[in-house]
Amino acid sequence: MKDNVRTPLTRRGLAGLAAGVGLAVALTACGGSNPLSTPSTSAATGGTSGGSLTVGSADFPESQIIAEIYAGALNAAGVTATTKPNIGSREIYFKAVQDGSVDLVPDYSGNLLSYVNTSAAEVSADDIVKALPGKLPDGLAILDASKAEDKDAMVVTKATAEKYQLKSIADLAKVCKDLTIGAPATFETRQYGLPGLKDKYGCELKALKPFSDGGGNLTLQALLTDDVQVADIYTTTPSIADNDLVVLDDPKNNFKAQQVLPLYNKAKMTDKAKETLNNVSRMLTTDDLVNLNRAVSGNQKQNAKDAAASWLKDKGIVK
Repeated sequence: MKDNVRTPLTRRGLAGLAAGVGLAVALTACGGSNPLSTPSTSAATGGTSGGSLTVGSADFPESQIIAEIYAGALNAAGVTATTKPNIGSREIYFKAVQDGSVDLVPDYSGNLLSYVNTSAAEVSADDIVKALPGKLPDGLAILDASKAEDKDAMVVTKATAEKYQLKSIADLAKVCKDLTIGAPATFETRQYGLPGLKDKYGCELKALKPFSDGGGNLTLQALLTDDVQVADIYTTTPSIADNDLVVLDDPKNNFKAQQVLPLYNKAKMTDKAKETLNNVSRMLTTDDLVNLNRAVSGNQKQNAKDAAASWLKDKGIVK
C-alpha cells in the first residue's frame, strides 16, 4: 500500500480502506509492520515546551517531506519533535491523530473536509477553511492553511493548448467531444471527474483512458505522445514544468481547493508550536512543493528529511 506516485487512495482520500476499519488491522494489511510503533526518523533536539510532539505523515513522498519540515521547524523553535512517516491513507492517519498515536499530520483542506463531511459542498479555499473547524471531531483542530496547494488539474501539452486556444476548462468544453482524457478509472464516476466536467462546464469528452499511476509517468507519456490529449495530473507534479505543460484554469471550481495545513490533536499542542507551524504555512508555496518533489522523486533522489532540511535553511528557519 505504499504510494510513491500519489494515487487516488492517499491523495484524494475517497477510496481505499473503509472508515470503520480498525487501525491495527489496516496497518497489518499494509505489510505487517506498524509505523506507529517504529522509531522516529527525526532526531529530537532542543528543549521541550509542553511535551514532545510526534509528526505523522501519509504514505507518499510529499506528505513525508512536509512532516519533516514541520518537525524541523518545531525543533528549531525549541519544541522537541519527531516524525512517524508512511503511516498510510487518511483513514489510518486521521485515527492516529485522534487517538494520540501522533500529534499532528500535514493534510489537504478539500479532501480533509470531504472526509469529515461527505456531503460538503464547499469548493473554494476560504469556504473550505471556514467549514472545517465545525466538522472536525472533538479534540482535533487545524492551523493556518498555507499558500501551497496540491490538487487535480486538467493538463494539456503546449501544442494542444495552442491548437485549440485553451486557457481554461471553459475553453476545453468547446472541443471536449474530440478529445480523450487520461485519468484514474475512478474519474469516470467521481463528482469532480466526468460528471463534474459535464455539470459545470458542459464538457463531455470523447473517451476516458484509465491509468492507475496517479498522474505519473504512464499518464505523462500518453499525453506527450498524443495517445490522450488531456490528463488529470496533480499540480505539484514536477513533470508539468519539466515538460512545459499547460494547466487549464478552473474558474467554476470543479476541483476543490487543496491547501496544505496541519491537522492536530489539541492535547499537547502549545501556543509556541502553533506559532511555529503557522509560520511554516506562511512561507510554504506550491512552487516549493514542486521543487521538493523533484528533489526527492527526481534524479537527485534526496530523502525527505534532507530535502526538508534544505528548505528550512533556505527560508532562514534553521541556521
